[in-house]
Amino acid sequence: MRDFRKAPRFGLFFGGVYALGGIVVLLTASVLHMSYLSYPLAITFGLAGPFVAVGLYEVSRRLETGEPLAWGGVLGVIWEQRRREIAWMAFVVLFVQIMWMYQVRLLLALFLGFKSFASFSAFAEVVVTTPEGLMFLFIGNIVGAVLSVILFSLTVVSFPMLLDRDVDFITAMITSVRSVVTSPGPMIGWAILVTATLLVSMLPLFIGLVVTLPVLGHTTWHLYRKLVPPAEAKAAEDQLSAADPVSAR
Repeated sequence: MRDFRKAPRFGLFFGGVYALGGIVVLLTASVLHMSYLSYPLAITFGLAGPFVAVGLYEVSRRLETGEPLAWGGVLGVIWEQRRREIAWMAFVVLFVQIMWMYQVRLLLALFLGFKSFASFSAFAEVVVTTPEGLMFLFIGNIVGAVLSVILFSLTVVSFPMLLDRDVDFITAMITSVRSVVTSPGPMIGWAILVTATLLVSMLPLFIGLVVTLPVLGHTTWHLYRKLVPPAEAKAAEDQLSAADPVSAR
């Protein structure tokens, strides 16, 4: 919240871009007469949050180091990421999103057949009033939760770390997963909080994301800072361990 108040124009800009993207996704589904996919599409779109929040991580980093906040500098850093490892992390997110939608289509075929629904309300009525629909909803949410936990574990530290340091995306993902495994209670609690906040923010046609995305993005940066020791301290620790393993312990 402190970072958001210090640089609200950046937070509102990135939050607005994210909200607009969600609206476009739902409108596209409606135009293609696939409005029954609105719910899984909205949830899948939420998974892209860490990638969109890269600009917010840069804003928090500049506030932390005292660097000037300028549109050219922040957007320039984002543009430079196309040549760095964040592009590979974006591919990982995209792959999980594709897997998510694939399992939705598979479960639709298994439990509801290859029916077509005229509207989202017609789809919702079948889902909540029939045994097959309830089973689809139950299994679908379990599978979705598993994929969400996997993606959260891979990305919660990866994106800010790749922005902050010159490391490969595999190292960043390993560090991210290690952070979750080391502190499972707080990290899973944070994941649940993020999910609930995003879901509530999406209800008023994604408008809530204009504010909640920047707050969550800035928070993720500071979470990364607390979870991963500074690069300088880590390098000194590695040198000490190599020189005198007993003293290092």
